[in-house]
Amino acid sequence: MIREINVNEVTECIKEMCIEANHFLSNDMDLKMREAVKEEESIVGKQILNQLQDNLKIAGEEMIPICQDTGMAVIFMEIGQNVHFIEGDLNEAINEGVRLGYQQGYLRKSVVKDPIERENTKDNTPAIIHYEIVSGDKVKITVEPKGFGSENMSRIFMLKPSDGIEGVKAAVITAVKDAGPNACPPMVIGVGIGGTFEKCALLAKKALVKDITKHSDIAYVKQLEIDLLREINQLGIGPGGLGGKMTALAVNVETYPTHIAGLPVAVNICCHVNRHIVKHI
Repeated sequence: MIREINVNEVTECIKEMCIEANHFLSNDMDLKMREAVKEEESIVGKQILNQLQDNLKIAGEEMIPICQDTGMAVIFMEIGQNVHFIEGDLNEAINEGVRLGYQQGYLRKSVVKDPIERENTKDNTPAIIHYEIVSGDKVKITVEPKGFGSENMSRIFMLKPSDGIEGVKAAVITAVKDAGPNACPPMVIGVGIGGTFEKCALLAKKALVKDITKHSDIAYVKQLEIDLLREINQLGIGPGGLGGKMTALAVNVETYPTHIAGLPVAVNICCHVNRHIVKHI
């Protein structure tokens, strides 16, 4: 049976999500940030993590964005195949939600209309929208405001199949080393393995919005996440890039089937706030 959803409901939902994601950490990020303060061994690193906690507290109490870079809005739409949107165009409704969220939330508008001419659109649209059709009659919306300090540090590696799991590890470690303090550590690292050039990048982006308190259900992927986090936190980059144990809070890995001749690997790095929020309609 077809379920009708008015696109105005999508607009309102995304507007609220843009504001909330830019002012409050998700529950999993909040937990990991608090744990990081306890686990950090460096005095300077611990001071930085405590300052970040103070920043989060002030942001929540005074409704100030948790970071001055309020990001480019990345939207994941998982749409049940039995859903029919009415009363307007879905793309326009999504962008209207972003527009209203950034205007009414007094969030920084960071999107330029053309990558070379650089004229600001003045409302943080258009958003980056990814659609996926799933079974059922529900809609799952994920909003991920992605700042570019960390986005600029992301990488894609087109490895050979013979490079194997050790090649994947080396690629991820290389990306994190190159990022250093520029990605505002402690970082969250999304890794996509498989698919094609563009698919592995999308996998890495989606990996960032997974619950960072949980590991993959696939045994070798879970072990890879554990091993990579351990090795990354032995690099000594630390909070703010000033040294310490907590270079990363989590490594999330997503995989997908690929061609016999390829082993694509993408590393999408996010800063210590890793903003994301999920709602269902």
